[in-house]
Amino acid sequence: MFFDDYDTPVFRPPSEARSFILRLTRGCAHNQCTFCAMYKGVTFNVCTDDEISRQIAMAAQYGKDFVRRIFLADGDALVLPTEKLLKILAVLYKVFPNLQRVSSYAAPKDILRKSPEELIKLREAGLKLLYYGLETGDGELLKEIKKGVTAEEAVEAGQKVIAAGMKLSLMVIAGLGGVKGSHRHAIETAKAINLIQPTMLSILTLRLYKGTEMLAKYENNKFELLSPAGLCREAREFLSNVDIKPGHTIFRSNHVSNYVPLGGTLPQDKAKLIKELDESIEQLSDLTDWEVYTNMEY
Repeated sequence: MFFDDYDTPVFRPPSEARSFILRLTRGCAHNQCTFCAMYKGVTFNVCTDDEISRQIAMAAQYGKDFVRRIFLADGDALVLPTEKLLKILAVLYKVFPNLQRVSSYAAPKDILRKSPEELIKLREAGLKLLYYGLETGDGELLKEIKKGVTAEEAVEAGQKVIAAGMKLSLMVIAGLGGVKGSHRHAIETAKAINLIQPTMLSILTLRLYKGTEMLAKYENNKFELLSPAGLCREAREFLSNVDIKPGHTIFRSNHVSNYVPLGGTLPQDKAKLIKELDESIEQLSDLTDWEVYTNMEY
């Protein structure tokens, strides 16, 4: 659900397709990741109370009884002070009688700035799910892509969300380390997942977007992309080293960026997923068309 006062691009996870998108900020407070083009050219700012109230009022006017899920936008609404978020959550659950959950993107720095007590308060107030782009568990690669946190901090952020009783949807990016860093990326990311134990886990595939530092690096022959089969090998190595508690994590690799759609629950579907990847590696072994990687538009 969108309104005509959304004057800059708005992004949301695929699973929030039927949610009311409530914009609390514009852009991303970090906005330095070398691979990301989502908010390039958007100056970060916090929406005014009037802007937030207007969005809520319009949604209520057009169907308050139909709103069951709300996604807080933009890139990291969790950057807002906890008290302000608590007030907004209280209003949302009062205005929308059938509201089941509120969710948000969450950058690692924003999570780390919240105390365990603050995260628990937010969960109790109805912020039930956070989407966190871990991207990689490799400390060297995190530094290269300018994520703004160390590997230890990236893991700590995920653990804090789980400890607060929130659901955590965690995303990693296949191919992020290129050919040279593929093995380390797979192994170190699996280690991070094992420490975090997320509720949901998704693998996306690296795409090179116009205006990003990573595309420039590729064009200057300083970054070698993985082949489609190479991406599957990396995903296989990653999954082989993931150790999840029984029945714990919903796994998906069905984003539009992925060559091979995968889905299951870890750890019980691990063998099936690896078998599917093995079959895909054989099928994709001759595919080397790089055009799918480059010059993509949002």
